[in-house]
Amino acid sequence: MSDDLEATVSRLDQALAPIANAPVDLDEPNWVERMRQAPPAVVQAGVADQAETALATLLSRYGEGDESTRTAIRDLFARYRSFRSAVHPPDPADTPDRFRRWLLLLSARDQGADTRDELLTLTDLCREATGAGVEIGPILREVAEISGDVDHYGMGSMRSILLSCVPR
Repeated sequence: MSDDLEATVSRLDQALAPIANAPVDLDEPNWVERMRQAPPAVVQAGVADQAETALATLLSRYGEGDESTRTAIRDLFARYRSFRSAVHPPDPADTPDRFRRWLLLLSARDQGADTRDELLTLTDLCREATGAGVEIGPILREVAEISGDVDHYGMGSMRSILLSCVPR
């Protein structure tokens, strides 16, 4: 992991933190709709291009790197929570490459703050990719092979979660 890349992620995390940590007034009747219509956090913070570049670099290194590289990237996502929650690929998971990129992100986030949220995201991604005609099984197996094997929250490791989604 280069110090420059971590410094970039740290700066992005700082820029995104006020948005990611902003309180939500659940008593306001239209809070869900307002959240849906709000621009993405990276746009609100004015860091969309930098975030996309940093994420592309991280996911490339994660997918091509050795276990120590992947562990360092997982640690980076664990440390920079605002970055982790706000930065994701800009494209839908409608091709094999795009689906793989999204799975690499889930793997690198290594269950994030809540496995349930990651499971919902994974289910949506699999549905989206399958609907676009992507053969998801081989890609799920490939990314599972390089994923973490630690059960952080009692719901299985990222590796086992990905493998559980392989169609039978």
